[in-house]
Amino acid sequence: MATASASTHSEQSDLRGLKGVIPLIGLTGGIGSGKTAVSDQLGKLGAGIIDTDVIAHQITATNGFAIEPIRKHFGSDYIDENGALDRAKMRTLVFAKPEEKKALEAITHPLIRQETIKQALQLAKDGVPYLVFVVPLLLESGTWLGLIDQLVVVDCPVETQIHRVMQRNNLPRSEVEKILKTQASREERLAHADFVIENQGTLSQLTDEVNQLNQKILQIQKG
Repeated sequence: MATASASTHSEQSDLRGLKGVIPLIGLTGGIGSGKTAVSDQLGKLGAGIIDTDVIAHQITATNGFAIEPIRKHFGSDYIDENGALDRAKMRTLVFAKPEEKKALEAITHPLIRQETIKQALQLAKDGVPYLVFVVPLLLESGTWLGLIDQLVVVDCPVETQIHRVMQRNNLPRSEVEKILKTQASREERLAHADFVIENQGTLSQLTDEVNQLNQKILQIQKG
C-alpha cells in the first residue's frame, strides 16, 4: 500500500529553491524492484536520501502524526493493538473503495510532503553532494518529473517482483498483482529513465552498478 507520492504543486514550490543548487535525483521502481537496496548503497556513498515510503511508515507507526486523523476518519478498527495503522486492513479497504484511498492520501500526503521538504533542506544544508528522493509512485504523481534533474529507475522482470514481494510481505500472488496494477508499467518507467539499475543479479553486481551510478551523478554535479 504505497501512499508515499508526497507530491503537489506546493511541494514543488518549496523544493524548487534547491534547483541548480544541488542535483535532485528521483529514484523509483515497481514494488519489489529493490529501491531500498539501491538507496541504502547510495547513502553509504554520501548521497542525501529522502525515502517517502519510510516517511509514510513513520507517520502511520505507533504515535505517528497520521494516526489520530486516520482514527478519526476511518475508526479505531483500522488501528492495530500497538496503536499503528493496520496496513493489511487498510489495503483491503482502499483497493475496494477508491474514495477511501483519496481520503487516506488527504491525511498522509501533506504530512509526507512536510517531512520530505524538511529532510531535503537539512541534507542540502549539511553539504551532501546530491539528494535522492525515493518515491515509489514517482511517475504516477504527475509532478515529480518537473522537479528532479535526473530519474533513476531500478528494474527487474515483473515475475521477479512478484516472487520477491510474496516472500517479503507474505502476500498471496493475487494481492501482489493488484498492487502492480496500481503502478506504472515497467515499460513506462523505463521510457522516462535517465539511468537504469538492473537488479536481477547478485549483490556484488548491484553494488558495482550503484558505484557507477554514483560516479555519473557526481560528474553531473561537477558539470
